[in-house]
Amino acid sequence: DSGIPVFICDPHSPWQRGSNENLNGLIRDFYPKGTNFNDVSEDELRQMQDLLNARPRKTLGFNTPAETLDEYLRGVALTT
Repeated sequence: DSGIPVFICDPHSPWQRGSNENLNGLIRDFYPKGTNFNDVSEDELRQMQDLLNARPRKTLGFNTPAETLDEYLRGVALTT
């Protein structure tokens, strides 16, 4: 209904999920593989989330994910 394009990748095909794999790498900068997330607070996770959502992305025309989502949501609100 929103008009946001959705793509389904094949299982075990990381080359089809470039942005997702890139984000996984950025998360690993904060929390290395093997991190026990039971020991990570909600505030720490929220801080990481806010930092990553405020980071401009080349694939988004150097807009941030937060800006891009806001743009889509405003477009959907105008069409309903």
